[in-house]
Amino acid sequence: MSLKDQITEDMKAAMRAKDSERLGTIRLLLAAMKQKEVDERVTLDDANVVGIIDKLIKQRKDSVAAYVQAARQDLADKESAEIKVLEAYLPQRLSADEVLAEVKAIVAELGAKGPGDMGKVMGVVKTRLAGKAEMGQVSAAVKAALAG
Repeated sequence: MSLKDQITEDMKAAMRAKDSERLGTIRLLLAAMKQKEVDERVTLDDANVVGIIDKLIKQRKDSVAAYVQAARQDLADKESAEIKVLEAYLPQRLSADEVLAEVKAIVAELGAKGPGDMGKVMGVVKTRLAGKAEMGQVSAAVKAALAG
């Protein structure tokens, strides 16, 4: 079963269970997926869906930070709950050491020498580690690998 089908089935289950918070988050995810399909006239595969989920989680994390700063804990809690629902659809994340090892292998494979090669390395890293690691963490690992 594809990830897209799993999300649709989970939406149906949330409807039956009358779990309105989970249902709202899943509908939001399905709407984002449909929007991407319509805009780009493509059928999404699991990698594309994971990319959309990553984007939505990043948006939620930014919102949580803004709400905490504005002393709106109620809204921050709502966004945090949405993050938990979305994270359930992501593959197992790599640890920081595993990310660094992957990045070092890619740098060696490409023969990248310094910070000027960061774009080339990031292009390959994004395709290989999409959904497996947070891109902020990956970017820091690439900078460290190219600096040292």
